[in-house]
This record gives sequence, C-alpha cells and structure tokens, in this order.
Amino acid sequence: MKFFVDTAEVKDIRELQDMGLIDGVTTNPSLIAKSGRNFKEVIAEICAICPGPISAEVVSLDADGMIREGRDLRKIASNVTVKVPLTLDGLKACKTLTGEGAMVNVTLCFSANQALLAAKAGATFISPFIGRLDDIHQDGTELIAEIRQIYDNYAYETEILAASIRTPLHVKQVALIGADVATCPPAVIKALAKHPLTDKGIEQFMADWKKTGQTI
Repeated sequence: MKFFVDTAEVKDIRELQDMGLIDGVTTNPSLIAKSGRNFKEVIAEICAICPGPISAEVVSLDADGMIREGRDLRKIASNVTVKVPLTLDGLKACKTLTGEGAMVNVTLCFSANQALLAAKAGATFISPFIGRLDDIHQDGTELIAEIRQIYDNYAYETEILAASIRTPLHVKQVALIGADVATCPPAVIKALAKHPLTDKGIEQFMADWKKTGQTI
C-alpha cells in the first residue's frame, strides 16, 4: 500500500520524504489556509520535494471553473493531481481533465455508488473519508471494502485512496481490506512505528550492553 501525507507543511513533507515513507501528498484548501502561505507557491515547493502525485484542489463549484482551474494547476508541475469534489460538476470536470492526460483525485466520497461514478468518469484516485463516517456512527472501513469489491468486480483502474485517517488502527484496517493508498497526517504515519514492546526491548538491550563496558 502507498502512503500519502495529508498536509501542506513543507517541513513535515521533507522529513517523511527523506525517510522514504511517503509516495505522494494530499492537500486541500483548509490545509493550505492553515499554512498561511500562497497556494501556488506551496504546491510548487511540495512538488519539488516529493516526485509522487501531489493533490491540489480546485475551489470552483461549476464544471467549467473546475476545468479551468485544473488546467492552471497542472502548469505548476507534472506531478500535480487535480482534486475535485464528488458532485456531478466534479465528475464532468474529472472526465474532461483525465481525457487531457491529467491525474484526478475525486474527493469527499461517502458512498459506494459515488465511488462507482468516479471510476466511470475516469478518476485516477477516489478518496472515501472514513473518519468522517465514523464521526456520524457509520463504519468508514466498510465503505472501503464495498468500493474494493465493486472495483475488483469490473476491473476499474481507479485507485482507492483512504482519506480522513485518524489512527494507526484505521491504517491497518484499510491495508487489510486492500486500499491502494492511505493518506494520513504526519503524526499518524510516525505513530505506525511505535509499539511499547519495541521501546521496552530497546531499553533492555541498552541496559545489558552498558554492563559489558564495550563500545562499537
């Protein structure tokens, strides 16, 4: 499974890229606003750091506006992935942009039927938001399983990008189901390496080594 980091903070992206832990980046208007920087400058810097797909979201709500903005975003770098919302206008924009060779991430997916339409529109990625479904007492991981089955039934090439990942447990669950990508905040990616028995084992090894009085 591929890992994308869900942030617009360049420092975090560079750190994870240098560690070899990420395959791409997802951003959205909220994350860009939080960074306090110019939108296009941030996207350009991120694209230079990480060679994988970098999702940059349109802000228009009509298809023509999304298409215009998507074409403009693609000029920033070759690895820009245009991010559009899962609406009828977003699907129309997806069809046009993918037809022009763009990578398109269809976002804000909350049902298997929506994911089916995105695949038919040629989406490169579909982004089901599992954490937000959990927030309203629905099983977000069940949606990932439904989409996986539908896509496998018909050999759709659209990649399932599990989004709104809140915990390491979410990551394990979507990996077991067969999501192609998980996009996570930096803290969640780092937390995947943590286990109390690992820490305890290191502590014991260090204590035993200190008793030998040796150095390497």
